[in-house]
Amino acid sequence: MTFRIDAVGIVVSDMGAAVNFYRRLGVEIGAGAEGEPHVEASLGGGVRLLLDTEETIRSFHPEWRGGTGRMGLACRCESPAEVDAKYEELVGAGYRGELPPFDAFWGQRYATVLDPDGNGVDLFAALG
Repeated sequence: MTFRIDAVGIVVSDMGAAVNFYRRLGVEIGAGAEGEPHVEASLGGGVRLLLDTEETIRSFHPEWRGGTGRMGLACRCESPAEVDAKYEELVGAGYRGELPPFDAFWGQRYATVLDPDGNGVDLFAALG
């Protein structure tokens, strides 16, 4: 796997406040995003900013409590099999698996591993 950051994800408690903040920083975010549970915006160079409400995170990770892990990296893999293999490699090397690989309702094979400081690193690939 070649490490490629595809997105920086941030869990937000107030989507409207977050959208307004990042717009003031110059991020182009579409109209009406303030009320959405998930927002994506291009940061240039192929990297995206992902904003998710706490409720969105809990929809697929019910145990998430929000004390740590409010910001993470999302790394695109070439295939669902690569998501599984990289997850197993990292967990086998002693890193903590936060979410084992699963087929997400949004059409991706998805997993999360924590770095040594507890930051989430998502591994994903399109299904099919």
